[in-house]
This record gives sequence, structure tokens and C-alpha cells, in this order.
Amino acid sequence: MGTRITIENLVKVFGSGSTAATAVDDLSLTIEPGELFFLLGPSGCGKTTLLRMIAGFIDPTKGTIAFDGNDVTHAPPNKRNTGMVFQSYALWPHMTVAQNVAFGLNVRKVPNPEKDQRVIEALTAVQMEKYAQRKPNQLSGGQQQRVALARALVIKPDVLLLDEPLSNLDAKLRNDLRLQIRKICKDSGITTVYVTHDQKEALSMADRVALLRDGQIMQIGTPRELYRAPKTRFVAEFLGETNLIEAKPSEVTPDRVQFEVEAGSFNATPQANMEYLSNGEQNLLSIRPEAIRLRRPEDGNTLPGKLLETTYLGETAQHLVEIKGCPPIKIAEMNPYSPSSAVHPEPGDSVWVEFQPGDIVPVDRR
Repeated sequence: MGTRITIENLVKVFGSGSTAATAVDDLSLTIEPGELFFLLGPSGCGKTTLLRMIAGFIDPTKGTIAFDGNDVTHAPPNKRNTGMVFQSYALWPHMTVAQNVAFGLNVRKVPNPEKDQRVIEALTAVQMEKYAQRKPNQLSGGQQQRVALARALVIKPDVLLLDEPLSNLDAKLRNDLRLQIRKICKDSGITTVYVTHDQKEALSMADRVALLRDGQIMQIGTPRELYRAPKTRFVAEFLGETNLIEAKPSEVTPDRVQFEVEAGSFNATPQANMEYLSNGEQNLLSIRPEAIRLRRPEDGNTLPGKLLETTYLGETAQHLVEIKGCPPIKIAEMNPYSPSSAVHPEPGDSVWVEFQPGDIVPVDRR
């Protein structure tokens, strides 16, 4: 079950002449059958334009889109059998929940007994069957979005398309609905393309993610691959907090790299991106805050620094440390100030910092 989507050399230019703007720039991509695939990126990166070209709402300037090898590049939306869930729910206010969900089946002239059965199945999938006779204005935002999802699923689409479906909801509701939507999409087996600018949404839900900038894919992979092994500065910075430091390799062996900064040296065992490592030159390294520890000076493989500030957040503390030759280093400490914690510094204190060797990632400067 599920449809393979193949996109080749896709281009979309809006306007012409001096006012022409390229929204999608020679983009190629394959989305596997049954995959929950995320298009992630900042505003204006082309992700919604790409989704709308897959849906058939926007005609590409160049390139091709195929569903299971069938060219649908210029096919109208009603010939593609896609289900769409919008940011704004787009429910009919005068219809009941059941009538809203049945709308696509009425257009397709599905006979009554089958239609009623499919509406109940779709509402059950999103846990909204007991609200079938309510009007949309009697529902919360999260409930309305689940009805919109049921309306998209009930037509049994080949491809499900979601355009920032959670962005109008509050933070707690977004968190609650993430796992529900992932389960619904995976249980249905439908190939799903999901647009968002929310990194946590993509990391917590996706099978794979394409991170876009200026209409091009900067990196594609599983959430873990993108977070733990970003290829470029942009990917490292977009997917959560990171520290970017310049360091020069002084010793390189097959299983270890020693880097030098003004404050001293530290060892690394990079797990990815060794192709970006340049001997004898300054390299850009990405180190996540949670991959850094405060240590005692005798622990070894540490750099001396000074604690600038600490923000206590309960389960974590965020430290900012000054290290010579580096920008201020952000450190995330789990379970801070516990009796088992080795170090309890105060702002202004001297501290020693250890970078976890396997979590130091060379990145391209783009």
C-alpha cells in the first residue's frame, strides 16, 4: 500500500523578467510508498509551493511529478486522488461533522450505505466518532483539525498532503496531536507529505525529512541523521541549538582527531562528515549543547573557561561558558544540582569543559 512520488528537476518561477522569483529551484526527490515525509524549512524556502505542485494547485515551470511512475505533472487536482489538510481546517460551518467528512464522498457519488460506513471509519480513526452530529463551532481547534484529517482520509487518497496543520494550535495541543497524527498516517499506510517550519514537529514525527532553503534541498535523511550529522552550518543551526567553533586539526589518526583552539586541545572521534575535515586548516565544528559536560580539571580532555551565566529550568540548566578562541559555549546539563552532579559552579567561577568526542561534527560553512 502507498504511492511512490518521484519528483525530477522541478522548477517553479513566479513572475517574469526583472520581477521573476524562483520558489523551487531544480529540485529532485523520491518519497517512498507509505512514508511520512516532511518538508521542513524557514518561511519562503519553497516547501508550500512544492506541496501545492504535488497537489496540482500550482503548475510547475519545468520538471516532472509522477505517482507510481504515472506522470501527473499537469494533471488537475481532482485527477490525482490526493487528500489535503490545510492550516485553517476549512470546515463548512453549517454542516455537521459527519456531513463535512462525507463531502468528498458526495462529490464522488459514493452510495449511501458505503458512504455512512466510511464516514464512521474515518471518524473512528481520529477518535471523533462520538462528535459526528456536532457543528464545527462546537469543537475545539484540535478536534476541528482531526475532523479535517478524517475528511482527507475518507476518500482513501493515494497521497495525503498536510500544510502546517498544527500551526494554529497551542503548544500543549500540538504536542498531544503529533503522535496521534503520526499513528493515523502510519496505520493507514498512505504516503504522506507534511509541510512545517517547526523542527520539533519534524524530528518527533517524520520517517524522513528534506530541509529546504531558497527552493533547494540542503539535506535529506532521517530525523536522527539530520540532527546528529548535519552536513552544513545551516542544517546544524536550523535543527535546534548548536555550538559552531573554529578549530585546527593537529593530529589525525584513523580513529581519532586532535583539535587545537586558543584555550588548548581536545580529542574527537567524528562519526560523520570526515570529507569536510581539512588538515592544517581551520575547520568548522558543530557540537550540540547536550554533548558538552562541565568537569573537574583533573578529568582530562577538558578546556578551561569561565562560567558567564546559568539559567535553571528544573530538569535542565543552560550554562554559557567563555572559552578563549571560541564564541560563548552553550551547555545543556540534565538533572542539574543533583547530589550526584560532580560540579556546581556559580557565574564568574572557573570551569573545565569536555566535548563528548563522538558528538563533534565537522560541517560545511554554507
